[in-house]
Amino acid sequence: MRLKEKEALFDARDPRLRDDPYPLYQKLRDAEPVHRTPYGLWIVSGHSEVASLIRSPRLSSEYPQDPRWAEQRGGWDSPIVESTRRWMLMRDGGGHRRLRGLANPLFTTRAIQELAPRIEGIVHEIMDEMGSGRDVDLIGSLAARVPVTVFCGLGGLPVEDADLCRKWTDALGHVIDPSIDEATRRLMNDAAQEFGDYVAEHLAVRRAAPRDDLLSRLLLAEFDGEKLTDDEIIANVLMFFMGGHETTVNLIGNGMLGLLRHPDQLRALREDPGLIQNGIDELARYDAPIQLVARITTGDVEVGDTTIPAGSKVMILLGAANRDPRRYPDPDRLDLSRRDVHPLSFGGGPHYCIGAMLAKAEARLVFTELAGRYRDIRLTDEDVVWRPQVNIRGLSELRVDLVS
Repeated sequence: MRLKEKEALFDARDPRLRDDPYPLYQKLRDAEPVHRTPYGLWIVSGHSEVASLIRSPRLSSEYPQDPRWAEQRGGWDSPIVESTRRWMLMRDGGGHRRLRGLANPLFTTRAIQELAPRIEGIVHEIMDEMGSGRDVDLIGSLAARVPVTVFCGLGGLPVEDADLCRKWTDALGHVIDPSIDEATRRLMNDAAQEFGDYVAEHLAVRRAAPRDDLLSRLLLAEFDGEKLTDDEIIANVLMFFMGGHETTVNLIGNGMLGLLRHPDQLRALREDPGLIQNGIDELARYDAPIQLVARITTGDVEVGDTTIPAGSKVMILLGAANRDPRRYPDPDRLDLSRRDVHPLSFGGGPHYCIGAMLAKAEARLVFTELAGRYRDIRLTDEDVVWRPQVNIRGLSELRVDLVS
């Protein structure tokens, strides 16, 4: 069945999406979980539909090959577009499998477990510096510092450069925004050039004297007899920083806000810290750090009883799928003890987030430490400020009173 064009049920430019997208998702999902807008964009919001679609082999992530996409970001030869053409996130088929195969061993369950003591030490150190008191910004003081500091340490970059890397990473994060203005375009390209040059300098040092860090392992990694080129290593280190930072910061920030607005769940976590082991998936489901991803169909794709034609641009609403009552009863309630939670927040199929386990490991340690270290955590203002992006959902700041 092919749907007729009709009035759009969803507009990604709607400012209400920033504060609370879920009522709008519900309206769309209830009316038409697979919807074609009057301007030709397909929007998929139902859980079963999204879960099926993101695993389809007929989806492409190669947006850097789209001339219009590239032009919006500075053109084919701009630093940011040149970098993204080498990101495994934006490669398909054999190119993606090769890059992923080379990087996968660095993000296995065993690898993350081995890193846990180092991550825990970083979390403790940052929290010691944050301390307690009134009107503390949990985003700037904690959530935004943890992932970039962890990745500097694991990557073989000086931890004292974490703030600099965070500045570049924040700029790179805009590359997946649906629309980009001139100031943002300059910021992204400057960051891609400066961060790339910075990583290249450290890569040269590692080639002369390898260590037990990410840069050295990427230099030595082989997949089917092939190694990564220097340009591929540099580009994907930038991608790891960008993807890992955005996912982890927002998982911590959104999750903490959810707990503060569900005090019974924060209390339950204090009483039973083990709840966070599976509860981290519920926090990711409840308010996903990545709300949507965009893809292009390379062939006709059947989604339910609807055919999305080849060559279509598709917006896949992960956040809407996570709140589908057909999959999760009472989906607007946060419940750390909820069973059978498998959020779509990290995507699925070949492009399932390679750093998902690392992000969840960092967030688990942060939530456990917050619940155990402070006997009371209170929002200083219920009117929180969200960042302007609709694809990435995260707080600009989260101001709280911390009582030890």
